[in-house]
Formats: sequence, structure tokens, C-alpha cells
Amino acid sequence: MYKLISAKILELLAKQAPATGIGLFRIFYGLITLQEVIFLLYFNHLIFDPIPYSDVEFPMIPFFLCLWGVIAAFIVVGYRYQFAVICNYIIWIVFVNFTPMQRDFDGGFDLFMIGAGFFLLFMPGDKAFSIDSLRRKLSTPFTHYSAYPKPSVSALAYTLPVAICLGFLYFDSAIHKMFAEHWRNGLGTWLPATQPYYVSAIDMSYLLNNKLLQNILGYTILIFQFTFIFFFTRRRLRSIYLLVGLGLHLGITLSFNIYPFGLGMLSFYSLLVPFKWWRCIGRLVTAKQPSLTVFYDQLCPLCNRTVLILNHFDIFGCIDFKSAQEYAAHYPALASVSDETLLTDLYALDSAGCIYSGVDTYAQIFMKMRYLFPLGIVLNLPGIHHFALKKYRSIADTRARVPCTSTCLLSQALPDTTLYHRFFEELVAQKPNAFARKLAKIVIALLVLQLNSSIHYGLIYRLNADNPQSPLSQASNAALMISQTFLGITPHALYLHDHFAGYDHILAITYTDQNGVEQWLPFVNEQGRLLAPNWGRVHSMWANIAVTPNIDNTRLHKLLMKVTAFWGQKIGLNLDNAVFTIKLKRINAPSYWVYDQLHLNFASPWTTIGTVKWHHRQIAFDLPDNINDL
Repeated sequence: MYKLISAKILELLAKQAPATGIGLFRIFYGLITLQEVIFLLYFNHLIFDPIPYSDVEFPMIPFFLCLWGVIAAFIVVGYRYQFAVICNYIIWIVFVNFTPMQRDFDGGFDLFMIGAGFFLLFMPGDKAFSIDSLRRKLSTPFTHYSAYPKPSVSALAYTLPVAICLGFLYFDSAIHKMFAEHWRNGLGTWLPATQPYYVSAIDMSYLLNNKLLQNILGYTILIFQFTFIFFFTRRRLRSIYLLVGLGLHLGITLSFNIYPFGLGMLSFYSLLVPFKWWRCIGRLVTAKQPSLTVFYDQLCPLCNRTVLILNHFDIFGCIDFKSAQEYAAHYPALASVSDETLLTDLYALDSAGCIYSGVDTYAQIFMKMRYLFPLGIVLNLPGIHHFALKKYRSIADTRARVPCTSTCLLSQALPDTTLYHRFFEELVAQKPNAFARKLAKIVIALLVLQLNSSIHYGLIYRLNADNPQSPLSQASNAALMISQTFLGITPHALYLHDHFAGYDHILAITYTDQNGVEQWLPFVNEQGRLLAPNWGRVHSMWANIAVTPNIDNTRLHKLLMKVTAFWGQKIGLNLDNAVFTIKLKRINAPSYWVYDQLHLNFASPWTTIGTVKWHHRQIAFDLPDNINDL
């Protein structure tokens, strides 16, 4: 196996691929992180306060979340990439392991994001769609943008993260699924989609009521997850796995209220797009002929940097930038413009022969770039155009023109300090075989860590052959703790029989308003659905920890306290005299197919089982001692 992995690594290292997919993966990962930071800021008091708004234990949390948001924004735009991904990786680990996010508010995808963040440390995420690549160009302003080749990376940068973050995850999850009756019955997607706590606002019942379709989906997912790690690299099968995976996780994102997990998994599929597709897409979206030719002063540093910036954002190749000194004489339409006048502004010539200068040139550039068309329209508006013209003249008339000497021609670009460049470009160029052997050992170590999780918790534990007190079991737990904390390797036993068995009751909360009318707290509605924005990790808190097949009163009381205090404050209730009513609804979670089970669960009636009262920041519970027996 060692020689096989080493040989495959060498093969992938030698194969070059467009950097497009990795650039998009970086953007998607950063956007998902950014939305999660915004989510944490909104639910800051619910998640981090012992008593929301009353007992604030971590007053600096919003500050650190804002810093995290800045780091996530850096990742999105590709600015200071290596610094940003290192900070992001550390922050994910700290927040997951040292705050209530892990204990009561597990988002279901935190460990996945940690694992993806680990691989981003070593991926060339700054090669495409990044500010860092622009910064390197700007460091040598007199080098024309056409001199820079299209960025390419090693195919290994695509394959290795997908194999470990998706392939290992899928195979481990499939092992656990085989012990769940509803998955063996082909109802793996159907059962959670019939539970009110788990569904989104989109009614998918017309799909759920087709048993054959649900069986096809369920068994397809099992086959897909078992075989993904072995066949996703096959050229003829890659597109099939891409389309099936996209459909699977898009379905999760739309039909369930755990959208962060679905989006996180979807982001990885930018790495699974066949390389040929990226090249074809590039040819399709790139303009066949530039629709605008812009002439600039080749001896002006500011003009050169401006051209580099504009070209960097001209992703469709609609603008052609040419030196006024070298090319203007070849265009008859510019004959009326003197050489001296031509060098004072940016001049542009469109396909119809119209000439533009100054601010009008910028407006045309934005409009011709397609996706910046609205900005070009705004720049032409009265008032804004006059202000832009005034600012443009103050800059253009004071700019310095310097001859390009041999010093500027030989100026060096900013050095590439990313870990990818140090390890996968410099070391590979020096000793490719030695590097492949070392990397093969690391991959085997990761495989061993994953096998520890899959075999111990996917087979031995589920076959009731585990002895928690044995030294081997304790060593396995210790290894899992390390791999889970730093690599995101963990058992993926999600929504199985041990989760739904006995899940026959759910809870909701109402309150009485100032007019004496009973209102539903904006948390769980009359159907039993968790309302937005109480999705993601807040859903996990309520549906997986507070309300379970065997409700623990201690945990329930704690989380009832958090929910009522948080939403009571949000909707403006006076908690000093607030009374909340706790309601219970009976539902079914069968492992066999039942027609219209979702609506049957929605229609089940509520019964009042008790109250929760606040008085002078103290909470009192009037609930049955054992809700499970109701």
C-alpha cells in the first residue's frame, strides 16, 4: 500500500490543473465561515451566556467574533491568505473546544470545517480570484499582465483533500448506516424528512409520498458513500460522483434546517469538477474579442498599476489594455488625438469606433466587464459623474511619469511564502521522490486515524463487542480525541436508529401577551417546525440535546431557561413576570414507509404539560418529573 500511495502521489504531483476550483473552494469556505460568524453574533447571548442577557460570562466574545469575521473576509477575497487560514484554523479549534459551542450547541459541521481548514493551510488557495495574486503583480508594475501565465497547481491539491475530507467521511458514515433499520429499508432520506423538528420551510411531501423514489434515493446514497473513496478519481466516473454528490447535499441544504452542513459539503464539490470542465467553462465565459480597447501611458507607474488592477477584475476578458506609446498610431480613430493629449488620460475605443477618455473610460470599463455594469451606470449619473471627474483630474494632473529603467524592469515580485509553495513546489522540485515517500507516510497515518474511528465506533461498538475499560479501547479514545480536535476525524453516525428510536414526542413554548392572548414563541411553530433563524447549531441544541427519545430533565431545564430568557428579551417581554407554557405533541418516527407521514406529524395536536415562570431573574419550572412517560 505504501508504494502504491507513493506512486500515486508522484503521478498527481506531476499533473498540472487549473487553479480555478481551489480558488472557488477558498471563497465558498470563507463565505460559509463568515455566515456562521454572523449567526454566532446574532445568537451570542443564547450560546455563550449562562443566563442570556442577565449573566454575561464572556463579554469579549462579540469582539473576538468580529475579528473572526474579518479573518473570514480575508479568506473570501484571498488577502494575506496564509496568515488568514492559520488564524481561522486556530479560532475554529478554540471556539469549538473552549466554549459552549461544543457542549450544547454542536453545529454538526464544526469538525468538518476544522478538517477542511487544516487542508487549506497547505492548499494554493491564493492562486486564483485573490488579492494576494494582484499584490504580487503590483510589486512589478512595469510588467504587462500578459506576461503572467494562467495559474496552475498540482492535481494533488485537489485529490488529497477530497479523498480524506469526503471519501473518509462517506465511508465511515456508510458503515454506521448499515446498522440503521430505516437505511436498510431504503428510507434513510425519508425518515428525518418526516420529522417536524428537522425539516425546512419547503414542503417536500410530494417527493416523500413516492415510496419508490425514496427507496431509490436511499440505496443510491448507500452505494455512493461506500464507493466514493475508491472510484471518484476515475476520469469516466468523476462527473457521475460530482452530480450525485451535488444533488445529495443540495437536497440536504434545501429540505433540512441544517443548511450549514449542506453548504459546507457542497463547497468541496468545486474540487471535484473535472479539470477539463474548468477549461471549457473558461472558454465559454471569456469574450471571443475584447469589446473595449484602453490605451494607457506605459511610463506612468500609477497607470500601470491601474491597468493591472482593472485587468485582475476583468474575469471575462472583455477589456484589452495597450500601451499608448506603442499601439495608438495603429488605430485611425485616434488620429485626431494628439500624442501629448493621449498620455494625459486613459483613452478607450469601443467596437463601434467611439472614443472615451478619463472618467468616461472607467464607466465604459465597468459596463463592459458585465458583472460591474451597475457601477458603470452609477458613475455616469449626474452629480456622481461631476464629483468623479473632479477627483480624477486632481489625481491625473499630478501623477508622476518616470522612465522605465533597467532597475524597474528587473524588480522582483513579492515572494510566495505559502506552505503550498514551500512544500509542494520548492521541495518537490528538489527531491520529488523523497517528498512523495514522506507524504505517503502522512497519508497512511491519517488513514490509520480514520480506521481507528470507523472500526472502533462503526463496527466494534455497534456490535456490542467494546470494553470501555480495556487499554486498547482507552488508547483508541485518546487517538480519536486528538484526531477529532485537530483534524476533524470523528464518527459520522448522524440521524440513525439510535437517534430516532423512541422519538415520539416534541415540545414547543408559548407565552401570554399583554392582552391575555396565547402566542407562540418565535422558536417552534404550531406544526412543530423550528423557525428560522433557529437553525443550524440552535436546532441541534433543541432537537438533539434538549428534546430526545429519553429527555433528561436537567438538560431540558437548562435549555428551556436559555431559550425563554433569550427570546423573551428579543420580543420585548418583561421577564420579571413572564409565564411560558410548555406544550407536547405526539409524533411518529417509523422505520417503514407511511404515506404522508410529515403532514400526519404536523397535524398531531398539542397538549399543555406545564409552565416556566421568571421572577426577579429566577426561573421556576412546573413540569412533570418524567416527560418520557406522558
